[in-house]
Amino acid sequence: LYNPFDILLYLQKGEFRPFWFETGTPEFLIKLLISRNFFVPQMENFLVTEDLIGSFDIDFIEPENLLFQTGYLTIKECESTPYGMLYHLTYPNREVKTALNRHILKHFTESTKSLHMTPYLYNCLHQANLKEFEALLRGLFASIPYEWHKRVELSRYEGYYASVIYSFFAGAGLTLIPEDITNEGRIDLTILFTEKAYILEFKVIEDENEIGKALEQIENKRYYEKYIKKVKEIYLIGIEFGKKERQIVNLQWKIFT
Repeated sequence: LYNPFDILLYLQKGEFRPFWFETGTPEFLIKLLISRNFFVPQMENFLVTEDLIGSFDIDFIEPENLLFQTGYLTIKECESTPYGMLYHLTYPNREVKTALNRHILKHFTESTKSLHMTPYLYNCLHQANLKEFEALLRGLFASIPYEWHKRVELSRYEGYYASVIYSFFAGAGLTLIPEDITNEGRIDLTILFTEKAYILEFKVIEDENEIGKALEQIENKRYYEKYIKKVKEIYLIGIEFGKKERQIVNLQWKIFT
């Protein structure tokens, strides 16, 4: 499948760009995702039934159905079960993944400021400068207007913070593994960058007694074992958000040796 209008724009301008995405900004789709408290990282690997992706009822449409019908998700794998077919959905390509997450992040922050942070993000990960990495993430959440939080009561949930960070990283084109499976559980998010693995765990906390639980979980469940001998450097990062502050209140990290 291809988009003829994309081909014409490419021939006219003589450059590769995400013309397909740019010709139809999915404002309605993104607003639906946010209003339904959609967990954005699950778009990497979304498991749905045949009934769901085959439904065309506009009055009861689900976000995953709309994402599939509009081409922002495609079938990666089919699985036959006694209860019917199951479908694993994912992005059709990197272009769609990057562009869609940039638009989602733009709606979270109500600005394009986050797009200018991408070069600094690359630099932080390349140099493993986690102090600057923390400052960058704090700046990201500081850019989200207070009025946005008043309109949408998402800041109480861990999934909201995970979605914002995921969209920031995915919009930068990084290699990500959300809900990364291990024998002890699931890592909230793994970033693979050159020969480094960054293992992230998120928590939303209410008081100081809960500080440090995120990094503690990574260590207690030995999430890092999955990447031993697969990469040269492994960084364990626990990030905790305050419900009242709507901001990072604690970021701790360790290098696995």
